[in-house]
Parts: sequence; C-alpha cells; structure tokens
Amino acid sequence: MKLIFKCVFVLSILLTVGCQNENKEFTVAQTYEEPQDPSPNTEENWSAVANGLQASVTSTDIRFVRSEIPRIEQQNSWSGTAWKGDRTSAQIVLWSKDSLTEVHTQLSEFKSDAGETLPSDIAKISFVKYILTDEFAEGCGYRKPEDFASSLAADGLDPVNSYAIKAEETRPIWISIDVPSDAKAGTYNSTFSIDIKGQETKTLTFSIRVIDKVLPPATDWKFHLDLWQNPYAVARYHDVEPWSEAHFDLLKPIMKRLADAGQKVITVSLNKRPWGGQTFDQFEAMIEWRKKADGTWSYDYSIFDSWVQMMMDLGVKNQISCYSMVPWGNEFYYFDENENKEIKIKAAPGTEAYSELWIPFLDQFKAHLEKKGWNTITRIAMDERGPEEMKAMLQLLNEHAPEFGVSFADNHKSYKLYPNELKDMSVAFGDPVDKEDLILRRANGYISTFYVSCADGFPNTFTFSAPAEATFIGWYTMAADFDGFLRWSYNSWTENPLQDSRFITWPAGDTYSVYPDNRSSIRFERLREGIQDAEKIRILREELTEKNMLDELDHLDKVVAQFNLTVKPANFEGMLKDAKNVLDILAEKLNQ
Repeated sequence: MKLIFKCVFVLSILLTVGCQNENKEFTVAQTYEEPQDPSPNTEENWSAVANGLQASVTSTDIRFVRSEIPRIEQQNSWSGTAWKGDRTSAQIVLWSKDSLTEVHTQLSEFKSDAGETLPSDIAKISFVKYILTDEFAEGCGYRKPEDFASSLAADGLDPVNSYAIKAEETRPIWISIDVPSDAKAGTYNSTFSIDIKGQETKTLTFSIRVIDKVLPPATDWKFHLDLWQNPYAVARYHDVEPWSEAHFDLLKPIMKRLADAGQKVITVSLNKRPWGGQTFDQFEAMIEWRKKADGTWSYDYSIFDSWVQMMMDLGVKNQISCYSMVPWGNEFYYFDENENKEIKIKAAPGTEAYSELWIPFLDQFKAHLEKKGWNTITRIAMDERGPEEMKAMLQLLNEHAPEFGVSFADNHKSYKLYPNELKDMSVAFGDPVDKEDLILRRANGYISTFYVSCADGFPNTFTFSAPAEATFIGWYTMAADFDGFLRWSYNSWTENPLQDSRFITWPAGDTYSVYPDNRSSIRFERLREGIQDAEKIRILREELTEKNMLDELDHLDKVVAQFNLTVKPANFEGMLKDAKNVLDILAEKLNQ
C-alpha cells in the first residue's frame, strides 16, 4: 500500500479550551486523512451560517454530505427505546463556517428517576468519516472510475471522541448504546457534552427508555447471518504474514464484531481462488494439497483448524462453509512433489480428472472432521454454479461424503432439482420460493436465506445506499419467511479501503461493510439493527402465541407482511419507524 494512504493524521497537541472552558484540557485523537472531494458543492452559502460550531441531534437515516450545510431542524435532545441486551444508535451532526474548530465529546452516566444508573461506557462515540463512492448505474460489470459519478459518502465510524472540524465542513457523530441485559426497566437520562476550543460547551440531552424485555445474546439469535469473511485482506492491509500470531491478533476483534452481529457461518477456502479474481485480495487455500511422489495425496489442515477454532471461540459455531468443489473456471491448485512446483489444472465435475482430485480429498477430509467433531456442521459451498456442474458434483459428493450436504447461493432457480442436498440454500433477492418448499425445508432442519448482490439497486449496502435499506433486510427476511441473509462480502477490502470504496466490477462498497482496525460503518450498524428487529419479531410471535394473544399476533403479522416488497416505497423510512414502534408497544403489552 502506498505510503500516502497509510499515513495517519495525528493531532496530539494538548489543547486548552477557551475562556468559557479554561479549566478543561483535552487532546484531539489520532485519525486518518480522508480523500479529496471529487464533487464538492461550490454553491453553498456558508456565510449565512451563524458564527461558531453548530450541533444538532438528527436521524440515523441521513447520510450527510461534507460540503453541504445540513438541511435539518436543529434539535437539542435525543430519545430512544430499547430492550435489555439491545443496541440502539443515535446520530449528531456538527458543522461550522469557521476555521479549524477542535472539539471533544463525552456522555455522562445514565440515571433514572428511580435512582438506577447505567455507566457512560455503554455508549460508544465515533466520528463518521467520508469515503469515495460512485453510483449504481447498471449495477454489475466492469467500470472505469471516470465513467461513473463519484462523490464522498459518510460511512466509516472512527471510534474517537475528539476531532478537528474544518471550516465549511459537515461532520456527523455516531453513538452506539448497548443496554446491559441486566438493566432495570425505566427511563434513563444522560448529557452529551461538546467541549469546543474557544467557545462555550454545548450540551444535548439523551433519554433512553428501557423496556422490560430481554434480547438474548447474539450466539442465541436464530437469524442465519452469513457474511463471507476474507482473512487474507487483513494480512495484506496490515502487511503481516498470513496466519502468523500478528495476523490472528488483528483478525480477532474484527471477527468478534461479526460474531456479535449474529454471524452463524465460517467461510473456508478449500482450494485457492474459489471465485477467481473478483476480490482485490485473492483467497488462498486453507488446506495444503500435496501430491506425493508415489501418486498418493496428503493434506495439511493446520491453517484450516486454527481459523475455524478461532471463529468458534468468538461464538461463530453453527456452520463451516467450504468453498468450493465447483469454483469459477473449475481451476484447482496443488503442489506436485515429482515436479517440485505448484500445479494448476482445469477439472470440470463429471470428468475423470475431477474424480481423481476430489475422491481422496473427501475421504481424508471427512475423517479429519470427525476427529474434530465438526463433520455434522460442515457444508460444501458453491456460489452461483450452473445445474449441469452441480448435478455432477452432487453425484460424487453423495457417494463419498453425503453427510456434508451443500451450501448454495442459487441464481438459477434450480433448488427444486436437488431439494434434499441443499441443507443451506440462498436465493437471489426477489426470486420467489414456493411457500410449501420453505415449510418443508424448515421441517427438515434446512436453512433458507436470500442474498443481494451488485445486481440489486434496492435494497443494498453500498456506500451510497440509503442507511435504512440495511435495516430493511431484517424485516424482509421475516416478511418473506426466510431464515436469514447472505452477503458475499464482509471485509474483502479494496486497495485503499479507508479512502476509496470503488472496485473494478461492482458498485462502490459492494466488497466490504467494515473497515480496517475494526472500524464499523453506518451500513453495518444499520444491518445489525435489522437483525435485532428480526429477533424481536420472532420472540414476540412466540410469546403472543403462547399467551393466546391472537389479535395482537395478527396485527404484528400484518405489520411485518408489508415489508414483503421488492420496490422501494415512497415513505420507506417512515414505514420502518412505525413498524419498530409496534414491536415496542407489543413488548410492553406482554408485560402487563
């Protein structure tokens, strides 16, 4: 990575706040340089803005533009509602016409009228950073940057509580509040303080109403979240040896963030480049394939074992998805001892070469997994492969390792051709699955999810997507009766992921939803919000049924059903807000 993109913008000068705050001192935190704005709004009348730093509570549905004055009604207070064990988010926006304004933020502890307290550290403050993005246009396909409208998008969350706000700049702040599962129900109040160099401190009031209903820990969520992980991107970006101790130390926090969002699946690459070259950092083989001099095969599972065990230790335990027996291009790699080099071969399912490659592997892999106790949760995974290749592969798999079953992202509407093999099936968004098939699959213990890709303008998690679209994903899952959601890209970073989210063949942000050094994003936080909503819907349905509150159950089902749509409605954000309010009302009614 070029030095210019690795450099860190550091302001560690001890600042003495102006006369109004003369006894307060703070340091401006380390952060990183943002890219230049390719399309700034040069017509904004910043001179009309009042002197000094402006601040307001605002909606989490808004992506602000750095060069534009916020068009909002200023608010000095925030209020929210949450279950115990819940995470809720708030957004504040700062803007100023003046020169550099150094600010420091903090939240006080949360206190209820009953005298209960929640510590201030349940809230995490992040300044929102801007990144280069583009537009949906035609969706999938090769794209030259100059052919697509580019701009800056507010997305990355830098976990610092102080910042230097530049003149004629809009800067959002994101606050994530994790309510403890043992919190007492009630309304808690806090103060958000903004200490400003040379100006009076600004204070905003925060109020959170905690409902007497518990959201269980993410490991117990039923929502089947499958975001594919790319550990090789982490090694490349941080310039560490793959699978070294330093690599694992970097992997753990970013993968813990994923586990805490309810991730259920571990992504494994059996052989290298299972998807060809569709990511900046290609996937290497997590298992070493070696053809010995006598023609037999040996396999080293060291990396595979360490990676899977690390993910399980973090709480991702439901499934191991192994890519792939049908990679893009049907290309496979192994080390040949006779030739003393790596060999690349093309072997299509159904051919003799394919059988010679995979039969010994499956026999030994199965034995290894049985020793580890992982054989019942392992799936042979495929991504958008055609029916003919799938049929030939399944024939061989069923003969040698039928217990594995298949995880399949299906864009060919071919799931009916092999219903018993697809233990984990994901269909493209908008492709209907017959209701009776979903019911039968669930009865058999199979997983049925959907996915979005570069082909979907709505809903999606691009860096230019409306934030509420990520939350909609959880509601659509429940409305369409799926078990969860798949997205091919958790952290397949671009070359310069903190500066430019654009990539060669996909709309910007398609390849990743979190940032280096375990930075979250608006997109990822809103996706987690939708998953939490899906869990709340499930819990409410179960409890309303158990208590025979059929009218309330019917009302809930009707509210959820309105999100079974594939076209973005006009009042999209309002629909979500009203629906989320219904969940809180029903939760409180169950406690009466």
